[in-house]
Amino acid sequence: MIQTKPYADFADAVLQVKFDDIMLLVTAFTHRSYVNEHKKSTKEHNERLEFLGDAVLELVTTRFLFDNHDDPEGVLTNWRSALVRTESIGEAAAKHDFEPLLRLSRGEKKASSERARLQILANAYEAVIGALYLDQGYDAAKEFIERTLLVTFEEILETGSWQDPKSQYQEHVQSEEGFTPQYRVLEEEGPDHDKVFTVGVFVDDDLRAKAQGPSKQSAQVAAAQKALKRD
Repeated sequence: MIQTKPYADFADAVLQVKFDDIMLLVTAFTHRSYVNEHKKSTKEHNERLEFLGDAVLELVTTRFLFDNHDDPEGVLTNWRSALVRTESIGEAAAKHDFEPLLRLSRGEKKASSERARLQILANAYEAVIGALYLDQGYDAAKEFIERTLLVTFEEILETGSWQDPKSQYQEHVQSEEGFTPQYRVLEEEGPDHDKVFTVGVFVDDDLRAKAQGPSKQSAQVAAAQKALKRD
């Protein structure tokens, strides 16, 4: 028997609505791994709701930027990417207490890295938007996105986190030193499905910073961020 009260309480407190079909919200928090472990009692996971919520999130974010800023398309696109990236929406989900309601397999609870945890939270955030849209309509989904995510936009502008760190660092180094930063893989660890890459950023063969990530690209970005802070 599914205990729906925690989800109804979440809808009241965080979504600020009363769900007509509370099982939509339960499904939004149900990870694929949970279904695989509870095949007799649970049939649906949150990926279809995530697909729908992703589209609603992009539309609401795009309209917000279009209505409030007259900047060129390229700038608006970068701002939108910063708002809807995994880190941004995963952090919004964590801040609003999504994690205790996640339905995960025992293995997924134990094995998840910090990056995987953030991805699961981000997926749940999009799925909740999808559930909210289906149950309460576009305006309710829009209000939730504005209140929990779009309020972070001014901070994103102030910190410059919407800019690509690699581009920032390249511009900085080229203007100050006349060189182009180079990225080299220093180490690879782990099985193919769970690799960790260590990448260094070099300027004229001088190692300026190194960082790890689940892909070469993410490790390069992290290394550039470290180098920017150092310089």
